[in-house]
Amino acid sequence: MINHLITQKNWQTQLSEGITSIDELLSILKLESLRADVYVPEHFELRVPRAFVAKMTVGDSHDPLLKQVLPDQQEQVTVTGYVADPLAENDHNPTKGLLHKYQSRVLLTITGACAIHCRYCFRQHFDYSANMPTADAKQSIIDYITAHPEINEVILSGGDPLNVTNRRLFAWLDTLEAIPQLTTIRLHTRLPIVIPARLDAPLLERLAQSRCHIVMVIHCNHANEIDVLTAEYLQRARAAGMTLLNQAVLLKGINDSVAAQIALSQRLFAAGVLPYYLHVLDKVAGAAHFDSDERSAVALYWSLLAALPGYLVPKLVRELPDRPFKVPIDIYNGA
Repeated sequence: MINHLITQKNWQTQLSEGITSIDELLSILKLESLRADVYVPEHFELRVPRAFVAKMTVGDSHDPLLKQVLPDQQEQVTVTGYVADPLAENDHNPTKGLLHKYQSRVLLTITGACAIHCRYCFRQHFDYSANMPTADAKQSIIDYITAHPEINEVILSGGDPLNVTNRRLFAWLDTLEAIPQLTTIRLHTRLPIVIPARLDAPLLERLAQSRCHIVMVIHCNHANEIDVLTAEYLQRARAAGMTLLNQAVLLKGINDSVAAQIALSQRLFAAGVLPYYLHVLDKVAGAAHFDSDERSAVALYWSLLAALPGYLVPKLVRELPDRPFKVPIDIYNGA
């Protein structure tokens, strides 16, 4: 009943009513006993939509969804090799708001806001104030893309690009669709998972009308994140003509088992989404406790190859700051 009442609200209301109080979150889940062990961060506070919390198991301190969002004391531990900007993104900003790291595509940061603060996020230390495009920067972005004819795809990112209003998002789509060389617009988003109602009718209708091929890459790490309602919204997006892909992060103690990965791939496929990437954790400061060693990741991957059809096995990759592509993990190394 609680989940039903939450999901009846429009996505903007759900976004504004997200939980930012650790005490409230623990109270809802009847886990008040954890309070003494929880870290209260200053720079990257708790933020989680109620629709996502409703998918968690009450009383389970090891719930895989809870562990992704509950601040942990281990975030304060300094670990060698884990840094604020593990992908050196600040070195690839030719103009404000635009990241050009990959040859044929650019990434456009249209907001610094997310509906959820995932504790392993590689952009938790990112200086959005210095990198957000202003209204005046829009022409600079158009000029840059036009001056580089090899660019045929724009990735809308953030933050989360679906965190902005339809009006603002549609304005960006209008701008990009007016650039003749662009053939594909990609949205990297977690909103359809944490607030499924974000895939509302006006959004799907607008995306279906685009002259560009629309690819939506969602971010889902565990099968429990896709309940019946979430699957229904994802299936609507697929029916609207979008290509739906998923990228997950391999997280220690959350989805680093064969059973968890098989369940995730199967649940995604049932919802109309193909597994795309399984990322080895970016070495961001404060997230070392989520990291799984590469040898274990390779062993897990071999098991997935044996258990699943090829189209349900995501690519096992790592992103490195000096490479203009996702780097496949060598599955023959130590396997």
